[in-house]
Amino acid sequence: MAELKLYPVGIQTFEEIITRNLLYVDKTEYVYRMTHSGGKHFFLSRPRRFGKSLLVSTFKSYFLGKKELFKGLAIEKLEKEWTEYPVLHFDMSGGKHMDKEQLEEYLGYRLQDEEKKWGISNPAKGNNNRLIDLISTAYQKSGKQVVVLIDEYDAPLLDVAHDNDRLIALRDVMRNFYSPLKYREPVLRFVFL
Repeated sequence: MAELKLYPVGIQTFEEIITRNLLYVDKTEYVYRMTHSGGKHFFLSRPRRFGKSLLVSTFKSYFLGKKELFKGLAIEKLEKEWTEYPVLHFDMSGGKHMDKEQLEEYLGYRLQDEEKKWGISNPAKGNNNRLIDLISTAYQKSGKQVVVLIDEYDAPLLDVAHDNDRLIALRDVMRNFYSPLKYREPVLRFVFL
């Protein structure tokens, strides 16, 4: 008789689901297909509770080369190289109910977390410039193309969708922040929003 696994209620982290032996519906064949399609930039817009954050977490484990987490899953038979890439992961879910200045500050904190990992102690001015430098530093220090994963990319905008003036201001902040994802395309391996 097969072991009955517990459902991962409220858990959106692939590594935790696997290490705790919780129920996981294997979507890793799709992870492999997306990451080997020839494309670099991927955007997924789906309803709440669709599994987007879990997918972002799965990409993160995959690109960090955590082969042991994928034992028994479809991707184990598909992937031959298990290359570890530098991964920049940004979760925008904490950027809700903010004005323009608060959003700029929030983005700065998210960048600061990643800058510390890559030894950037004197960041550039402007969050878009900081992201450019972060991508460049990760590429130079690792010698590998960079993976950028952005969860809840639109969270800062959803709460002001009814207020056109605030929406425009916050949208411009986010557009500026995301602009390096096109500009640094040559050194990017995979971008997922």
